[in-house]
Amino acid sequence: MSYTHICKPFNDLTVTELYQALKLRSEIFVVEQNCVFLDQDDKDYACHHLLLFDEEQELVAYARIVPAGKSYPEASIGRIVSSSKVRGKGAGKVLVQLAIDIAKKLYGDVPLRIGAQLYAVKFYEIFGFKAEGDVYDEDGIDHIEMVLV
Repeated sequence: MSYTHICKPFNDLTVTELYQALKLRSEIFVVEQNCVFLDQDDKDYACHHLLLFDEEQELVAYARIVPAGKSYPEASIGRIVSSSKVRGKGAGKVLVQLAIDIAKKLYGDVPLRIGAQLYAVKFYEIFGFKAEGDVYDEDGIDHIEMVLV
C-alpha cells in the first residue's frame, strides 16, 4: 500500500484537514480506547500536523510535531494514531519515520521525547526510542516516556 502525506502548521490546515485529524484522534483515543479526556489541549496551535493518506485520499494516520517547551523540554511527537483499517499494513511505521524526519528538519538534530502507551514500547524501539523513567497513568492508560537521541 502506498501513502501520501502533508505536514502543515496549525494555521495552514484547511477546515477539512483539521476536521479529519480531530475525527481520527477521537475515533481512536476516545471511542476505541474508551478514554474520556479533552483531546484539544491548546498545544495544537503551536504544532505541525502530519496527515497520512491512503490511495483513496482517506486520512489513515496522524501525528503532531511539538516544539520544545510545549509538552516536554525537548521537541516531541504526539497524538500518534493510525486507523484500524491500516494497522499491520505499515502505515504506522511510515508515519513515525516521517514525523522523526520532519521534526529533525524543523528543529535540527535534537533529542525527541514521546509519551508512549506502554503496549507500544517495542514499536517505538524500532526507531531508536529508549524508555526513560517510570510507568505513569495518563487518562487511565499506562504510559512511559521514551527518548530518541
